[in-house]
Amino acid sequence: MIKHHPTPEMLTDYASGSLRLSHALCVAAHIEQCEKCQRQVGQLESLGAQLFESQTPNVKQSNDTLKSKVFDLIEQLPSDNAITVAESRPNVCSDGYRVPRTLRQFINSHYGELQWAALSPSIKFTTLLKDKDGSQIALSRVKAGGKMPHHRHTGEELTVVLEGAFSDESGLYRKGDFVSRDNRHKHKPMVTKDAECICLMVLDAPIEFTGLFSRLLNPLVKRNHAAG
Repeated sequence: MIKHHPTPEMLTDYASGSLRLSHALCVAAHIEQCEKCQRQVGQLESLGAQLFESQTPNVKQSNDTLKSKVFDLIEQLPSDNAITVAESRPNVCSDGYRVPRTLRQFINSHYGELQWAALSPSIKFTTLLKDKDGSQIALSRVKAGGKMPHHRHTGEELTVVLEGAFSDESGLYRKGDFVSRDNRHKHKPMVTKDAECICLMVLDAPIEFTGLFSRLLNPLVKRNHAAG
């Protein structure tokens, strides 16, 4: 069961088309797996259209004002008034995984076809795209029971669990969960022992390892982020 979701503000920006590409990619990957957010985005799109139609040509309102009205309207909607989103047939790869529709522009048949860079014997990364704002869109693939070195964030990081699960000091995150971290957070993610974990990640800035030996990887991480 998915327990971690994008904020209402982020879903509003996504529904209105104003969310930047890198973040929209993560939100779309989450929404595809989350019926709750599918319904909420459907509501937002419907309510946004109603608000737009209600505006007279000579009246302009700020985005914050419109968002406030949208949230007020959502609170008035009963739960059974949600708009359902038709689910298309998922794409099953040769390795048995289902690749989100939003990632099929990068993946033809399976995750193994990508060019993975090994950070350690149990951790691999690959960059999918470098957004024009400098954000890096990447995938991480960690073996069952694998641990990420303790690190902090120098910018915002969004993560969507595509396969498997991992935990950190704040909780357990399973398939479909949406996780947001920033420079206030330090953590040491650990993949559960039952299966490997594949995550979609957006990094505004490179992570910074804080361990005695893992710090040696920081120059490599920074170069990789800059190169995209």
